[in-house]
Amino acid sequence: MEITQLEPQLIWKNFAALNAVPRPSKKEEKVIEFIKNFGENLGLETTVDEVGNVIIKKPATSGMEDRKPIILQSHLDMVHQKNSDINFDFETEGIQMEVDGDWVKAKGTTLGADNGIGVASIMSVLESNDIPHPALEALFTIDEETGMTGAMGLKPGKLHGEILLNLDTEEDDEIDIGCAGGIDVTATQTYNLEAATGQIVKIEVKGLQGGHSGMDIHKGFGNSNIILGRLLYTGISNQNTQLISIDGGGLRNAIPREANAVVSVRNSVEFIDAVTSLKKEILEEFAEVEKDLQINIETFSTAEKAISEEDTIKIILALKSAHNGVYRMSPDVADLVESSNNVARVELKEGELKILNLSRSSVESTKYAVAEQLKSVFELAGMKVEFSGSYPGWKPKPGSEIVKLMEKIYEKDFGSKPHVVACHAGLECGIIGANYPEMEMVSFGPTIRGAHSPEEKANIPSTQKFWGFLKEILKEIPKK
Repeated sequence: MEITQLEPQLIWKNFAALNAVPRPSKKEEKVIEFIKNFGENLGLETTVDEVGNVIIKKPATSGMEDRKPIILQSHLDMVHQKNSDINFDFETEGIQMEVDGDWVKAKGTTLGADNGIGVASIMSVLESNDIPHPALEALFTIDEETGMTGAMGLKPGKLHGEILLNLDTEEDDEIDIGCAGGIDVTATQTYNLEAATGQIVKIEVKGLQGGHSGMDIHKGFGNSNIILGRLLYTGISNQNTQLISIDGGGLRNAIPREANAVVSVRNSVEFIDAVTSLKKEILEEFAEVEKDLQINIETFSTAEKAISEEDTIKIILALKSAHNGVYRMSPDVADLVESSNNVARVELKEGELKILNLSRSSVESTKYAVAEQLKSVFELAGMKVEFSGSYPGWKPKPGSEIVKLMEKIYEKDFGSKPHVVACHAGLECGIIGANYPEMEMVSFGPTIRGAHSPEEKANIPSTQKFWGFLKEILKEIPKK
């Protein structure tokens, strides 16, 4: 079945049109123009602010003029991840989609349902003639996935709505009222190169499922950089190891799925035996959660330049020591991860090292506790450490009028109570709320699985459910 034939057709039509436009984070020029043209072609007031956010205003439908004005908000950019055997250019190609039972997914790449379904839903409200709604502002932000610079650059006074509906969560039975903040921790160093003196060995970790470094961090998924670090650690005691290169992971907000290292080892037989033994243990550890995990070991005879054994030991010890995964569970909200870290990207190339991390927390002091622990580890290893991209969390307000309204509508329409939750992902509500402290905010969306990975997929029945829920909320927005 064609994507555009799915119900609700309005959303899937707009999602297909959106996904035909390349929109990787920090390179949103084409999708900004696409959304700007969309608003202008509808004859609606459309502006692009200084950083690239698009705001489209639509007057209230007849009889709804006395309701509180609202903001519908989603982000335009998407995470660009693909399987290693797929040739795909996110900067020039549109996403190739297919229907698989009750799911829409992409062919070997991320789907962009995060947050494309939200964008498509807002587009559908904007172009509709039969959906009752108050006066609304559609806010399409940029660069949510790699820094939230769109939300950070949104100036006070740009918006006039009293209620913000963020359409960027991934469980259709949840109403989200809080989220974690985050900070990027980057360790770097430059090392002198020398002749490699031993057997060249390549260790490759692949086949992990990856996932969202916030929403999935507590699920026990494998992190390719951490697994690779464990394997390398077996060789630093008496195998005389020199690192040549490391290439692991990708974006900070995606749990890394693949990593490889090339090393020079003088006692190669002993090294390979040790790595092979640990390989078996790791495969057993992850047998249930990472069924496609592969660890490959190859040898080469080509001589290459490497870093010294002393510097090699420092890097491997740092990888072994850097915290990855849940740091603390919330003592206030049941089953909520309070703070965590994702060792997202490790790259060593021609003596240049970079280690990228994203630390998250719903408590500001704990966010810095995680970041400072990482900084301490990397500095002990002689690396330079930089903090950047810090953004605040979003403090829950469970008793707000919009939350109570949505709970009432959900229970009436679906016969059960929704889960009112806070999440460990980074949502733009916290940043927007800093400039609009009186605004009520809530986040919700259809069910999406595998966000930030090539396994990403959007549930079709859930999208129908979400669309009905959204329309009912718009109709029931209270009076001013």
